[in-house]
Amino acid sequence: MRPASSVLRDLPVLLVAVVWGSSFLAVQRVADPETVVAMLVLRFGLVLPVLGLFAWRSLRGLRPAEWLGAASLGLVLGVIFLLETFGAVHTSATNAGLIISLTIVFTPLAESALTRTPLPRRFLAAAGLAVLGIALLTGDGGLRAPAPGDLLVLGAAVVRTVNVLATARVRAIRETDTLAVTWVQLATATLVFAAVAPFTGPLPWTVAAAYGPAQWGWLLHLALLCTLFAFFVQTWAVRTTSPSRVSLLLGTEPLWAAVFGITLAGNHLGPLALLGGAVVLVATEWGRRTASAPRREPATEPARASEPASV
Repeated sequence: MRPASSVLRDLPVLLVAVVWGSSFLAVQRVADPETVVAMLVLRFGLVLPVLGLFAWRSLRGLRPAEWLGAASLGLVLGVIFLLETFGAVHTSATNAGLIISLTIVFTPLAESALTRTPLPRRFLAAAGLAVLGIALLTGDGGLRAPAPGDLLVLGAAVVRTVNVLATARVRAIRETDTLAVTWVQLATATLVFAAVAPFTGPLPWTVAAAYGPAQWGWLLHLALLCTLFAFFVQTWAVRTTSPSRVSLLLGTEPLWAAVFGITLAGNHLGPLALLGGAVVLVATEWGRRTASAPRREPATEPARASEPASV
């Protein structure tokens, strides 16, 4: 019974990795460079009321300092979504999913610099291997520069790292209910999107009116599965199993992004680019296993809870 119980606990987390892997393709189906911000308003406009029903009691008890702390992290989260989403419409779903996984390598490196704690040499080797893999992947084995979308997603990975470290260090929300913090973060990001939407392209309701059934299906996929479902599963999983196990399962996200990108989006990768993608997967997993788990888990767990979707 114990193995079956373990599988039942792992399966929802693995499904989160799958839907996150599909999110880059979903973004390409519902947005283009002119409608990215409007789409984000619609996406979170669908999420916030539902999430608010569950968070209402906790939100009523938040102190001003907690509202301010969560809102400041919401601004960072908004930057992440903008970079990831604009990046996703300017590069392939496969590239986006693999590049964003570098957060797993960047976070321990940044934390090591902040705490002045040296990392194992094996981790540094894994980080170097990841950089080599990205060079092969984004250049498709050639010497040309990465595409603009690749650089935007890489920037999102860097800002994700900032968000991980900041979430672990904002004292005002350290003991605050995770559900309430997440709602305030998403609401803050949505307000930013709504404020800039009139200056970046069509208004959200204009985009919504232009969507057909297929696009509404993909938008609901992003809102309900990639955001709400993912958040609730993570919250449940870290309470019923170890954060390390959850992190390991979620680490398969770039693999699923590559599967969806190649099979559904028709992404074509040359032999060296395929090698680069494989190197990224190996390097990020090697880095995850060799970095100091006791130091990373406290920072990783709340950050995951505050980032309920991949893009």
